[in-house]
Amino acid sequence: MQDETAIRTKMLALVKRLEELNLNIASTGNISCRLGDRVLITPTGAHSGNLTPDSLVVIDLDGNVLSGGIPSSEWELHTAVLSNYPNAEAVIHTHADSCVVLSCLRESIPAFHYMIAGFGGNDVRCATYQPFGSTALSASVVEALKDRSGCLLANHGMVVHGKSLDHALTSCIKLETLARQYMLAKQTGTPVILTEAEMAEVRKRYGYYGTSAMPRD
Repeated sequence: MQDETAIRTKMLALVKRLEELNLNIASTGNISCRLGDRVLITPTGAHSGNLTPDSLVVIDLDGNVLSGGIPSSEWELHTAVLSNYPNAEAVIHTHADSCVVLSCLRESIPAFHYMIAGFGGNDVRCATYQPFGSTALSASVVEALKDRSGCLLANHGMVVHGKSLDHALTSCIKLETLARQYMLAKQTGTPVILTEAEMAEVRKRYGYYGTSAMPRD
C-alpha cells in the first residue's frame, strides 16, 4: 500500500487537475482512494481552493468517519464501488459537460469508437436516475458498472474507477472525450456502431497492446 501522505498529496493535485481540465466546476465531483480496509475521500464542498491534505476524510466501508470532517455527500457511491469491485483502487465522480449532456438524455454510449472497449464492454452504460447522495444511486451505479470501469449517471454525471488515482484520471479524461466525440458524431449524422465481432477483435488486440506481439492482420 502506498504511503498515506503521498496519496493525500496526489489527491489534492488530482482535484486541481480536474478543475483545470473543466471536468469539475467549483465543488462538483469527488474522489476517493482505497487505504487497505479504509477509504480516503474528499470532504463535502471540496475544491482546490479550500482543500488541504488534512481536510481529506478517512472513512470505513460502512461510511463511519475515522478521521477528518464530513465526507462527500456521495461517500456511499464510492464505498459501494470499492466494496463490490475489489480491483478498484480509486474512484472519480465528475460533472464533466459531455457526460452530463448524454446522461440527461439517459443514453448509454455505444461502440461508435473502438476505445469504448477500454471500459470493459461494448458500451458505457447509463445508470438509472436516483437522487444524489442516496443509497439507491449507489446501487444503480454498482449495477451499471458490472463488467465495466466507467458509467454515466442519469441527469447527473459520470463515474470511473481505476487501479490507481492516475489510472482513474486517465479513464475519466477518456470517457469525457468519447462522450464529446459521440455527441459530435450524432450532430453530423448517424454513427455507425461496431459489430460484436469487430469489438471482439478490438478486445483481442488490447490484450497485446504495448507488446511486440500485436497482430498485424
